[in-house]
Amino acid sequence: MSNVVISDSIKYIGADDTTLDLFESQYQIPHGVSYNSYVILDEKIAVMDTIDARKGDEWMANLETVLAGRTPDYLVISHLEPDHAANIKRLADHFPEMKLVLSAKAKAMLPQFFDIANLNDRCITVAEGSELELGSHKLKFFMAPMVHWPEVMVEYEETEKVLFSADGFGKFGALCYDDEWTDEARRYYINIVGKYGTPVQTLLKKAATLDIQTICPLHGPVLKENLGFYIDKYMTWSSYTPEEDGVLVACASIHGNTRAAAEKMVEILKSKGADVVFTDLTRNDMAEAVSNAFRYSKLVLAAASYDAGVFPPMEDFLNRLSHKAFQKRAVALIENGSWAPCAAKSMKAILDTMKSLDICEKTVSIKSTMKDADVASMEALADELLAK
Repeated sequence: MSNVVISDSIKYIGADDTTLDLFESQYQIPHGVSYNSYVILDEKIAVMDTIDARKGDEWMANLETVLAGRTPDYLVISHLEPDHAANIKRLADHFPEMKLVLSAKAKAMLPQFFDIANLNDRCITVAEGSELELGSHKLKFFMAPMVHWPEVMVEYEETEKVLFSADGFGKFGALCYDDEWTDEARRYYINIVGKYGTPVQTLLKKAATLDIQTICPLHGPVLKENLGFYIDKYMTWSSYTPEEDGVLVACASIHGNTRAAAEKMVEILKSKGADVVFTDLTRNDMAEAVSNAFRYSKLVLAAASYDAGVFPPMEDFLNRLSHKAFQKRAVALIENGSWAPCAAKSMKAILDTMKSLDICEKTVSIKSTMKDADVASMEALADELLAK
C-alpha cells in the first residue's frame, strides 16, 4: 500500500499497477497507474469505491488492515467502470450486511456487471444533495453524469472538506513515481474525459460552491495544496481553451520526405518566435499527440497522400481529435503527393466536421520532395498561421 496520508479518519487503501502496459487497452502508461480507494472511519464506516481486479487481493488486504476487525457499513460506488468497480461483488459477499450507496443509474447498471443477492434491499440510492451521516463525518452527494460515464457521482465530506472526485483530477502514473502532475493529468483528461467538456464544466460549478481542502481522485495523487492550480487546469481543458500560445506540428510521413518538410516548418516557425512542438504520428505516442493538440493554440498538419486519401496515421489522429471535440484552434495544412496530392482535401474533410476551427486559406502542396518554392510557400503559411 502506498504511503499516502490523508487524515486520522480517512485512509488510503488503493494500489499501484506498474506492470500494465496499456490503460483501457489503448493508452501507453510507462509509469503504470494507481487504482485509488479510501475508507472513512467513524461510528459508521464507509468504503469509497473498490479497484481493478488486477490488484484485488492487495486491495482487500489493505482494507482488512485498516478495518482492524471492524465491519464496513457502506460501500460508496462513484463509478462502475471495471478499474474501480471490479471488487464490488467480492466485498458485498464478504460483508453481507454492508449497504451499497450509489446513484439511480448505477443501481440500474450494476446487474450488468454482477449478480448480487438481495440487491434491492442492499442498495441506498442517492440523488443530488443527498447526505449520509457517518458520525462526526457526513457525506454529501453530487451527480456527475457523463464525467465520463452516465452513472458517475462525486462525494464531499463536510467535516474534513474532502472531495472524492471519481475520475476527475486523475492522472496516469503509479504513486511510487514522483512525476510532475500536469502533463500526465492532461494526457489522461483529454483522452479519457475530453469529449465531455460541458458535463465537466457543470461539475466544476458545483465544486465552486464547496470549501474543498483535499481532492481524492480514483487515479493519481491525493491533492492537498494549491488546489486552485488544478481546478484552473480543469476549467481550461473542459472549456476547450488553448492552454498555451504555441504550435504543434504533427507529421505523418511514409518515406521521410513529408517529415523533412514538417521539420523545415518547425524551423521556420521557431525563427518567427513561435513556441513549437513536433510529433511524428507514425512513431510517437498518439495519446500525447492528441493531448498536445489541445494544449497549444495552433496546429500544423503535414501528411502524405495515400490511396486517394491521407496517410492512415494522420487520419487516425484527426479522427481522435474529432472524437474528443477538438475546437477553438487555428490549423495549417501541408500535403505531399507524387502524382495526385489529395491529403489536404482529406484532412480538411475531417476538420470540417469539427467546430470553431480557423483553417488557413493557404495550403502547401509538395510534389514528392521539398523545393525552394515550397519553402517560400511554407514561410507564407507560417505568417498566416501566426497572425491568427
